[in-house]
Amino acid sequence: MKIVGLITEYNPFHNGHLYHIEKAKEITGADSVIVVMSGNYVQRGAPAIMPKHLRAEVALEAGADIIFELPVCYACASAEYFAAGAISLFEQLGCVDSICFGSECGDYGVLERIARVTADEPEEYRILLQEALKKGMSFPRARQTALTGYLKDDSLDLILEQPNNILGIEYLKILCQKQSPIHSYTIKRMVSGYHDTQLAGTYSSASAIRKLLSYASHSVSMDRDGMFDEPSMSEVLTRLEDQVPPSCIRMLEDTHRSRYPIYANDFSLLLKYQLLKESLESLAEYMDISEDLANRILKHMNDFITFEQFCDLLKTRDMTYARLSRSLMHILLGIRKKDLLSYREEGYCQYARILGFRKDAKRILSYIKAHSNVPLITKLTQIDGLSTSGITMLRQDVLASNLYESVITNKFKMPFTNEYQHQILKI
Repeated sequence: MKIVGLITEYNPFHNGHLYHIEKAKEITGADSVIVVMSGNYVQRGAPAIMPKHLRAEVALEAGADIIFELPVCYACASAEYFAAGAISLFEQLGCVDSICFGSECGDYGVLERIARVTADEPEEYRILLQEALKKGMSFPRARQTALTGYLKDDSLDLILEQPNNILGIEYLKILCQKQSPIHSYTIKRMVSGYHDTQLAGTYSSASAIRKLLSYASHSVSMDRDGMFDEPSMSEVLTRLEDQVPPSCIRMLEDTHRSRYPIYANDFSLLLKYQLLKESLESLAEYMDISEDLANRILKHMNDFITFEQFCDLLKTRDMTYARLSRSLMHILLGIRKKDLLSYREEGYCQYARILGFRKDAKRILSYIKAHSNVPLITKLTQIDGLSTSGITMLRQDVLASNLYESVITNKFKMPFTNEYQHQILKI
């Protein structure tokens, strides 16, 4: 049996993701698909628009065989840690033959060439990188400058500015560094770009779909009589019928305003409370928080209104909105630098936690249970095989999920479901 691994967020699941599943099986010759999916928080430093169990359910119905949750410390991290966490989990499972990822360029050769430079770090490249950093460039910009200079190819600038290309390079880099036997493939993103906010054809971006869903929750439109009224959810779903699978439409309809949508600003008061407890020294302990950023956070504390507004307020020429959002999310969720260093030293992922599986995938699960290098978690009470770092990592996941569930409870007045009460999905 051949198994291909996919690294995903499904925020939310759409036709492009369905194409990814089907195309990955086609080009790798795989019989089954194992997915590592971000939980309730995503890589751009924001909460997922809907809970992980809803997103996982649609993916299983669309053809994924097993879905594992990427621990929150990696799901809400820089591209480097996001990739390292996901790839290490695939390696630990002991059954994944290949991975297949989407990229804007679709050119495996050029992505691999860049990845090998970042993995090997030849001396000329390191010198160029240090020179760029000394000029005050942010690390991503400095690396881009060093790579184009070292490879003597200015056309790489565009490739190195696109988010899925960047993630793909990181996947290939970590596979190279680990000398992994896992094969890798890329497919070109269909039609829409990652940041596109308008629907396009039948393969729109998740960003465009999230924007449309927000219309049914926040925006207003003018009717024929010149009166402003909120668009109905049925109108929004009609526009999405060509963009997402039927099972996703049903889920979007059944759980609207009871389980989703969730936005960063829904966490504003939680974040403000946490920031009020911090000092310059304690802030600097969190992942991605420099002393300069810690100072700016404290300086502007009285100007805090909402999560998103505070990100905009703190943004500078050298620090992107996404970087700031991740940094603030690390503070809220208690993810510290020392934790990530500890996890890295012990092989990144300390366990494999199942969100759901198809019933005909039991044979794969049995194989994983027998060959995995990390504990397979089906119940949160099963922690006997976890290291101290593993227990810390799992507790961070539980806290993060319970905070997300608390926001759902407060926003939609729904009963609170503790993370320990959630059951594994079986389709």
